[in-house]
Amino acid sequence: MLTRRSLLTALTATAGLGAVAACTPPQQGGGGGDAETLTVYSNSVSDGRGEWLQEQAGANGFSLQFVDLGGGDIQNRLLAEAANPIADVVFGLNNVYFEKLNAAEVLEPHTPSWSGEVDSSLGDGENFWPIVREPIMLVFNDAAFPNGEGSPSDWPDLWTDPAFEGRYEVPSTIGGATTQMVLSGILSRFRDDAGEHGISEDGWAQLGEFFAKGSPSVEGTDLFARMASDEVDMGQMWLAGKFSREEEYGITTTAIQPEVGVPFAVQHVARVAGSKRAETAGAFIDWFGSAELQAAWSKEFFTAPTNEAASETADQDALEMTNSFAQQDIDWAFVAENLDSWIEKIELDVLG
Repeated sequence: MLTRRSLLTALTATAGLGAVAACTPPQQGGGGGDAETLTVYSNSVSDGRGEWLQEQAGANGFSLQFVDLGGGDIQNRLLAEAANPIADVVFGLNNVYFEKLNAAEVLEPHTPSWSGEVDSSLGDGENFWPIVREPIMLVFNDAAFPNGEGSPSDWPDLWTDPAFEGRYEVPSTIGGATTQMVLSGILSRFRDDAGEHGISEDGWAQLGEFFAKGSPSVEGTDLFARMASDEVDMGQMWLAGKFSREEEYGITTTAIQPEVGVPFAVQHVARVAGSKRAETAGAFIDWFGSAELQAAWSKEFFTAPTNEAASETADQDALEMTNSFAQQDIDWAFVAENLDSWIEKIELDVLG
């Protein structure tokens, strides 16, 4: 999520085995893989999630191959392939992306067997359905700020306090869902309907300072690796990523809780219109979003499921921590209307 991953990672599932073998990308023209294999597009299969899901799916009669990209890149790929779809299922993207895909008729209706166990208003109640809620946070390395002393309390502190200059990571590319959520959370504070793309002049200046005073992310190097080696002290992260990376890199971090709250991503799952394996895709969605699987996913990857039945046996620490964050008041319809223009301006005028 933080950086654009490999353009295409295709994986072949073997029933009952955790082994993952790289294979050629899905073929063009009417769907990828063979008649038995589902092609799944997702920005949420890193950190071992794809391998784990393959193993579980294989044991339940599903064969999967993944296209693993950032959220914005997944959206763009699906839009480009709308007339000749390759994907059968898409999951992990947030509402902004799914609303755009829905409007472009990239998705088709499927009512999951677990539809009554979730708040359908979190999705659209027809084409895309919620599976996970996740706060998008600014985290800092505890070693850099013992007991939190001297740490930032909100995003603007990063570029307004000289003590943090060069010590926080900023994204080098902005195709990922987490990055776009962070940028949306910042820009929404400067809404001005008379301003450029709905943002005040000061807002664009502030965002420019955010990038100018940060340390650009390094392709192939995780934020937590950079914090562990003292290159930077803080950066953007999602809750499950914080949990897994602390174990991987042997550091502890703290997520700040601004008074205005943090952006919340609600991840969804949907069937892609035109899939040659629509029936199997629907059956996979029924299984994937079920209380049993989502509770297991929660325990394995520290997530807060939207499935109320799953919450009873999910990771209670993940639920408690998720619920501890105030949700930033963001007009997501406004974001969806302007996000493409924001990205273009940032790429041309800020990163360019």
